[in-house]
Amino acid sequence: MAISSKKAALLQSWQGLHRWLLPLRCLLCGAAGEHGVDLCTACAAELPRNRRCCARCALPLPVPAALCGACQRHAPPWEAAWAPFRYGWPLDRLESRFKFGRDLAAGRALATLWQREPLPLPAPELLLPVPLHAGRLRQRGYNQALELAKPLARHCGLPLRHDVLLRSRGTAAQTELDAAARRRNVRGAFAVRGGSTLPAHVAILDDVMTTGATLAECSRLLKQAGVARVDVWALARAPSPRG
Repeated sequence: MAISSKKAALLQSWQGLHRWLLPLRCLLCGAAGEHGVDLCTACAAELPRNRRCCARCALPLPVPAALCGACQRHAPPWEAAWAPFRYGWPLDRLESRFKFGRDLAAGRALATLWQREPLPLPAPELLLPVPLHAGRLRQRGYNQALELAKPLARHCGLPLRHDVLLRSRGTAAQTELDAAARRRNVRGAFAVRGGSTLPAHVAILDDVMTTGATLAECSRLLKQAGVARVDVWALARAPSPRG
């Protein structure tokens, strides 16, 4: 107990020294960062929360609903979704800098903000980030989903595995594709590592959910591997599917 207290005190001292040498700065406006994150209070308040949404796919709605129209017509292969933010200004700027601009400070800020959002779903037994293909990983230098998942898993006290879901082939970027093209693009692009022992309840994590094509493909594979319940977690949900 004494050792743990000593480590905590040393960590607190180091964090205080670090903030004195490198004070927090708002990544959006350049003002002083506040509340332990590189955002000022005003800019943090501008981040669009996803309070009213479909419980099944997290699609933003005028009022909360158990199922949106799309989920009523064709239910996704997962049980529930959690996306605490909407993909819009200024979160989209931070996400783009993190994902494509190698701005790890933006990623840390987003991960910290995600940790502060209450989990509205039953906690899963295992958290799985959506994988990148090896070529894309070499090009980018890191998997943005994994970097968001690490601190969130620690915060929630959840086990995290990055070697269960595999990207078996490279795919074209989803950004400019419509919903149907996205589904075709990711079909057969993932695999579950052979011999993996999976619990009954798993959550898949990605940075942004647009149409849900990638998460649906991963969910189907996990269901085929024997997982009883799959939830999907995303930092942000696009306001409406494309296509």
